[in-house]
Amino acid sequence: MIKIALVDDHLLFRRGLAVIINSFQEYKIVFEANNGKELTHMLSPQNLPSIILLDITMPEMNGYETARWLYTHYPTVKVLALSMLNDEKSIIKMLKNGAKGYILKDSEPMELKRALDSLTEKGIYLNDIMCSNIIHSMNNQLDEDEDSLRKKIEITERETEFLKRICSDLSYKQIADEMYLSPRTIDGYRDTLFQKLQVSTRIGLVLYAIRNDIVTI
Repeated sequence: MIKIALVDDHLLFRRGLAVIINSFQEYKIVFEANNGKELTHMLSPQNLPSIILLDITMPEMNGYETARWLYTHYPTVKVLALSMLNDEKSIIKMLKNGAKGYILKDSEPMELKRALDSLTEKGIYLNDIMCSNIIHSMNNQLDEDEDSLRKKIEITERETEFLKRICSDLSYKQIADEMYLSPRTIDGYRDTLFQKLQVSTRIGLVLYAIRNDIVTI
């Protein structure tokens, strides 16, 4: 059974969402919190959920702050942002703070199920809303100075092959199998690229690949 936590300051919404998630055979809500601050007091290494569904607009400690705190203190926990905010700034900011996926509160239950499944199996959930906002954000941010800086970064052919696959829904193990390499070697590529590109998440690698036309979506 995969453990899920809910963080949202609207009690009725949270309880309704818990009913939906508990109806999914593989998932179980283990606890709920009203905001990020309450969540930080509830978590410990002994009771970590696999996935946390995290609202953005909350009192005391909002979703951006909470996602960053989770990434710093419990990086193995996957954050799925769940919000009514459908703007580029909110989505990109959550991803930069460590969220592994983003869906809207008015999504159908089956999209939520797909997101949970993807996070469980592959560690990331990329849907149309995320991809379109990522691309738009990158187009707005590109300028000559950034282009010049990026061209100085040396990426090997194998690292480029890895980057192309990182933008898919493949897990790291599946990428290793496709490239006929060991998982440890793939972890090495990932960590080297983290250092070269000065990013710390898979989303950061995806952004770099899109910015530099390594992949097209």
